[in-house]
Amino acid sequence: MLYRRERSGVWQCRYKAGGVWQRATTKERDIKAATEQAKRLMIKAEIRIEQNLPVVTRRFKDVAKLALQRLEDEQKNGTGKVIYKDYIRVINDVCIPYLGKRNITTIDYGVLTEFDKWREEQMGKAPTRSTLMTQNAALNRVFDEAVIRGFLVQANKPVLTATGGKKSKRHAAFSLEEIRAVLGKFDAWIELARNDDSKDLRMLLRDYVHALVDTGARPGDELLNLKWKQVKVAIKPAVQHDAGVDERGEAVADHNLNFSCELTVTGKTGTRTMLGMERTVRALQRIAKRNFENVGTLLDPLKYVAIPTNGDLVFRSKTKAKPTSFAKLFDSYLEVHNLLIDPVTERKRVFYSLRHTYATLALTHDKVPIHTLAKQMGTSVLMIEKHYSHLKAVQAIEQLRGEETRKLIEAGGVISDIYSAKQKGRKKLLVD
Repeated sequence: MLYRRERSGVWQCRYKAGGVWQRATTKERDIKAATEQAKRLMIKAEIRIEQNLPVVTRRFKDVAKLALQRLEDEQKNGTGKVIYKDYIRVINDVCIPYLGKRNITTIDYGVLTEFDKWREEQMGKAPTRSTLMTQNAALNRVFDEAVIRGFLVQANKPVLTATGGKKSKRHAAFSLEEIRAVLGKFDAWIELARNDDSKDLRMLLRDYVHALVDTGARPGDELLNLKWKQVKVAIKPAVQHDAGVDERGEAVADHNLNFSCELTVTGKTGTRTMLGMERTVRALQRIAKRNFENVGTLLDPLKYVAIPTNGDLVFRSKTKAKPTSFAKLFDSYLEVHNLLIDPVTERKRVFYSLRHTYATLALTHDKVPIHTLAKQMGTSVLMIEKHYSHLKAVQAIEQLRGEETRKLIEAGGVISDIYSAKQKGRKKLLVD
């Protein structure tokens, strides 16, 4: 079919190839020439179909924009994943700059090999396997879009692999003594703040760190996007009767409220419920007390500040500003207290070191089952086993100590005569 657009003398054509209508320009103004060109276009299209090639081709940049639009639409309607934010960044900042002007059908193994070299040069270092997998997943979204749109056939879609890549390393953790210092030095450091705004930000950092150490949350969005209405506090009072005696010799009962909280967080692996204990509850109470007036009290005689239930974000200062400089402030705090560099690995500590510390202490001291820990941290059992397999011997140290076995062995008792030395052996023993 031939037709012309309004205010244009060039003939356009529509033709069916492979059961799909295609549109193209003949670039001809004469009807006879346009007819012949339209026939040639249709024949070329049929030949491409026979050769398992797409009828229409597009530049990578054009297809990438379509893929980005699909990712953004899925995020808006709630079907998207948290990782989509990383895919969008990779497509815009990594894929389009190098591949943007290439035709989507000409990107083959050779082009991808050169692309690998280019992105390593741009990063200034060898990417980790995890980085390669994320970038490949983002690139695959563009190729999938090309297949959906008919610009690329599935048989010719490039196969991306994350071969090579630098093996990612565990973040440097804090020892038990070091984490005590991290948590215990905040109050004095806060008092050294130069003004009220700086002091408020330091207090917020303290509460944020306390929550990270207590929950094992991923630093960043999981807690920084948490809203008050997503917090649910629970109390399970208990009385301990063996807390000593008073001056009259009477038993003293220790009342423990056993605070805990449920936090509905959204992070890398989606939305999940994470548990926080008293340290987290205290941090939330401090933030609430600073930011809200007449928030009310929970168990008023004990002066416990209640947790709000509004839609405001939790980890915000009085000005409600998002703490964008937390990483630098944390670096400064650690450096001042000689905690920034791990003395064993000589690597810098970061917020993720707190998550690593949480997992290490949970496995070695609290004996938390690995499945429970994986659920709390929003990761897989496989990842826990991969990153913390070195702790298995430490985790089992009490069992390996063999206290019960040692007691049984050393308990003594009559040894049966069946184990007595043979006559020949006795003579040799006597001679020796």
